[in-house]
Amino acid sequence: MVLNRDQELWAVALWVEKNHGEDGPAYIAQQIQRLSNDGDEAGIATWRTIAERFDQLNCQSSTN
Repeated sequence: MVLNRDQELWAVALWVEKNHGEDGPAYIAQQIQRLSNDGDEAGIATWRTIAERFDQLNCQSSTN
C-alpha cells in the first residue's frame, strides 16, 4: 500500500498522538527546534503541517 503525502502527514500526526498523547505538542516543538537548528526549512514546514493535523485530531476527540 502506497500512501500519498497527505496520508503520510496524517499517519505521523496519529503516531504522535498514540505515542506521546498530551505531550504531543512538546514532541512536535522539539522536532521543529531540532530542524531549525539544522536550518532545515522543508522539515520545519513538514512538522508545522503535522502540528496542524495533530491539533485537528485533538479537536475531533474533544467534541466526541
